[in-house]
Amino acid sequence: MHVVEEAELAGKPFKLESGAMARQADGAVLVTWGDTKVLATVVVQEPRQDIGYFPLRVDFEEKFYAGGKIPGGFFKREGKPSDAAILSARLIDRPIRPLFPKGYKDEVHIVTTVLSAERDCPPGIAAMIGASAALMVSPAPFQGPIAGVKVGLKDGQVVVNPPDAVLDEGDMHITVAGTKSTVTMVEGHLREVPEEVVIEAIEAAHRVIQDIIELQERFAARHQVEKRELASPSAEEQEIRERVRELVWDRLPELKAAPNKKARERLAEAMAEEAALQVAERFPEEERERIQALAKTLFDDVYREFARWSILELGERMDGRRPEELRPISIQVGILPRVHGSALFTRGETQSLGTCTLGATRRDAQIIDLMMEEGLKRFMLHYNFPPFSVGEAGRMGPPSRREIGHGHLAEGALQAVVPPEEEFPYIIRVVSEILESNGSSSMASVCSGCLAMMDAGVPLRRPVAGVAMGLIAEGERQVILTDILGLEDHFGDMDFKVAGTREGITAFQLDVKIGGISRELMRAALARAREARLTILDLMEQALPAPRPHISPVSYTHLRAH
Repeated sequence: MHVVEEAELAGKPFKLESGAMARQADGAVLVTWGDTKVLATVVVQEPRQDIGYFPLRVDFEEKFYAGGKIPGGFFKREGKPSDAAILSARLIDRPIRPLFPKGYKDEVHIVTTVLSAERDCPPGIAAMIGASAALMVSPAPFQGPIAGVKVGLKDGQVVVNPPDAVLDEGDMHITVAGTKSTVTMVEGHLREVPEEVVIEAIEAAHRVIQDIIELQERFAARHQVEKRELASPSAEEQEIRERVRELVWDRLPELKAAPNKKARERLAEAMAEEAALQVAERFPEEERERIQALAKTLFDDVYREFARWSILELGERMDGRRPEELRPISIQVGILPRVHGSALFTRGETQSLGTCTLGATRRDAQIIDLMMEEGLKRFMLHYNFPPFSVGEAGRMGPPSRREIGHGHLAEGALQAVVPPEEEFPYIIRVVSEILESNGSSSMASVCSGCLAMMDAGVPLRRPVAGVAMGLIAEGERQVILTDILGLEDHFGDMDFKVAGTREGITAFQLDVKIGGISRELMRAALARAREARLTILDLMEQALPAPRPHISPVSYTHLRAH
């Protein structure tokens, strides 16, 4: 059946169409917006094995022909996804993933393929809307729809889905996504924009998002789709969970006394193992292995309940802090003698080693050869997250999607204060090596990267710091958390990373795992983030009050040689 629904978006025709392409996929929608065309497909299949989490994969396929280009390089065909494609895929994944039922384990693969691309109708936004629409007409039990828009500033005024030039030249370039009722994801880069303007931009974006969702609802209503049902927890599972809770609840406060993350994890694993053995004793021998595995899984549920209860009822976090407290911070600068600039930033059990390298020639710049963009990139930040940073053994290889996303966020946070080329005619590469991680390593990278550039003599406009905020919400009760742990990200309802100067925000990333957050809650979270940011900036300025007046002798020798 061929179905078409049309509307207007940013002054250009916008169309959702199904039944014409990719008809063997479980859901397929062709999105047309101006001259941009994106095909979004969804395939749902039973998992080959239970891997312990929801196997959702999102791919954003850039095709150079969509921009009227032939790929550069020797092979003349598209290769591995570019960083831009990976970032677009992450922007689709993040607002969609929380809208699947808890416990859903079918394999879901979303592929968005750019067939034609117009700059002023961003393919990434078309792909996000197409992915949502394709899920709505697929068997997947997706609790959407969602939609997304770009937001910029023109002459001080908020503009939703502005022309590409406004995003490139203005003080704001953010992507906002959400459901009909609320905003669930925001990401973007800004040039020291005040918090109130950010809130205004998000609200303007949500009004347009609601219109796009109404279009999707009309489109989905014209399809006859049988959604897969998720089985409710069995009586056995409920009984085992209650038994695990009885066995461990009074012991869980011991986890707060653990001296560090690894000790807390070892103690929690021992509690889970002991409880699982006791629960399994009541079952026949041939059932015990299965019951033990189930009991260990349900321990995580009980642990989550306790951690949230402790914050809501006692105001105590698992590491003993109050909700508004930062972890202890230590800073060292200039610690690597043969590096142009370096800084070690440690906040609790999160540690980033930032380095800055200066280049004197254009060949040091990164060559950009993308579907709709080409040229040279003068400022780069690369983020590395080796497995030893979380006490694990693992494969070392190319950067993961997560590493690319975190590096992009930190890079944008610092880009706003990097001097223009006419003032500082060097190529700048910053690298953040995460040596230890327990929450908010991207924001630690902002701090270490800023200090490393200052140590290298880069005349930054102002120092930048970042912090991650969290949320625990049960009904009407809501507690904002400052400087979240990895555990609080896992068990909590929000991950809100905010970076900026004393003057305003330069980058932020919001992911909400519940229905959304209100304007008042967002304002409170931004205010709390600002307080924490100013505290961190005070400590950074104590370690290094201003950029070095001259580049280091090591970098001068290197640059003169080139």
